[in-house]
Amino acid sequence: MRDTHLDKLRELSPLVHSLTNYVVMNNTANALLSIGASPVMAHAHPELQDMVKIASSVVVNIGTLDEYWLDSYLMAAQAANELNKPLVLDPVGVGATPYRNYACNQILKAANPTLIRGNASEIMALYNASSKTKGVDSTHSVEDAESAAEALASQYNCIVCVSGNVDLIVSSTKKAKVHNGHPLMSKITGMGCTATAICAAFLAISEDAFEATVSAMACMGVAGEIASDKSEGPGTFQVHFLDALYLISPQKLSEVAKITDGNR
Repeated sequence: MRDTHLDKLRELSPLVHSLTNYVVMNNTANALLSIGASPVMAHAHPELQDMVKIASSVVVNIGTLDEYWLDSYLMAAQAANELNKPLVLDPVGVGATPYRNYACNQILKAANPTLIRGNASEIMALYNASSKTKGVDSTHSVEDAESAAEALASQYNCIVCVSGNVDLIVSSTKKAKVHNGHPLMSKITGMGCTATAICAAFLAISEDAFEATVSAMACMGVAGEIASDKSEGPGTFQVHFLDALYLISPQKLSEVAKITDGNR
């Protein structure tokens, strides 16, 4: 049951190795701690293999991409596959430049992700490198990206999550939609990256990657709704969002989560 995932996460406190970008490191670490997981962010080549060994899951987030970090991503992704650790790819800004397209292609050649999570434009661009994004912002709707998400899920035998006003989660056989969240979430930098890290935490404690991703996105959305009730704007929202992640109960999540079949 989805409402048991949160209790299990807090009991096990999985170590999430986030190779993520400079912009969101603090946000991501605090969100993981608030939900009950443990963050580590190591990019140095000499320790990557050892860090992946002790991690429960691995995030590759290409937000602040450079040549050294691309090698780090490739090493970590390969190690995650070799050690059978859940691997999450966040293709931030793919489609914006040829180098980002190249980086994502190299990562996908090196390792199969458990989950690919991005906004609609990123998912479409990842499937078709000729599609363009506006930086890291989405210029397409979740509905626009549905066929691309389904194709990626089939191609890489993974879960694909398209974030938006309604989050779409697809596998090669199933689809679900999470209807929770709040518009203020789009006014905070790195909320998508935070969602990626939360997904990695849930993947670490469940053998069902599809259900774990649905739980993670529901938790993000419900926490956003709770935080919005106490917030006056983006600044206070950030604080209340962390509090909501920390305080949310499985019962509250079960009561408030709006999850439907992906066809509805």
